[in-house]
Amino acid sequence: MLRTLSLLSAAMLASQVSHVAMAQDASSNEVAQPTTSVSIESSAEASNRFQTAFLRRQVDQTMSVGRAISSIAGHYPQEIVSIVDIALDTYPDKYREIVFAAISAQPSSTEEIVQLAIEKEVSSCPNIVQLAIKAEPTYVDFVVHAAAVSTPEELDEIVRVAVLTQPDAADSIVQTLSQEHPNKIVEIMTSALNAVPFVGEYVVDALLAVFPNEAQMVVETAVRESSHQREQVIRILSTAQHAGVSQDKLKEYAMSAGLSEEDFNSAVSN
Repeated sequence: MLRTLSLLSAAMLASQVSHVAMAQDASSNEVAQPTTSVSIESSAEASNRFQTAFLRRQVDQTMSVGRAISSIAGHYPQEIVSIVDIALDTYPDKYREIVFAAISAQPSSTEEIVQLAIEKEVSSCPNIVQLAIKAEPTYVDFVVHAAAVSTPEELDEIVRVAVLTQPDAADSIVQTLSQEHPNKIVEIMTSALNAVPFVGEYVVDALLAVFPNEAQMVVETAVRESSHQREQVIRILSTAQHAGVSQDKLKEYAMSAGLSEEDFNSAVSN
């Protein structure tokens, strides 16, 4: 991957990298052919070497790649993705420390950092999702979006891990991913409710807000997946009633879940 540096980064790196590293770069550049394409490539490679040398210098000074990432992000936030790119190549076994420190220091770059870590295959997609959410829970929607775009074949596992890691955001997670994958609402709901059963009413409320025409599918799925938990079914039916689902339909769903007439009346009377 070719990386370009801002003038600020170039100035920063030039002032920090040792004279030995710069001398080696100069020597290498003298050998390059003076064609335009080679010059551009040599410039990109030199920039890459500058950044790598600068990162190593910071790691040596702080004795920790995580602290080095945090320090660089504090001074040069616009370069955090580029630095993470190099850090994951240079210290792949420290990916947890790198990703956690980078997202914690620069949350607005969460999506790009997650995509980069997945692209480099430093760990499995679900592991990266869990790590990123723990680093910055409020950016969970950006994390699951990036993960689902990068590895859509792992959507069910992404949902499961995300909901388990941040159950309070289950409704938002399911809503975000269902809007991006409307043909997989049932699979997304099922993964979420199997992972954390008590979020059923919140998931139903979130989905009915954006898919009012899919009420039957949403409520039926929630009731089916929660049928072994009477209190959950009652809360789901009550939520669906408040969202405008007809009482006849609600009774149909309740009976299919094995609720008694008394339980159904209790749910819709609240």
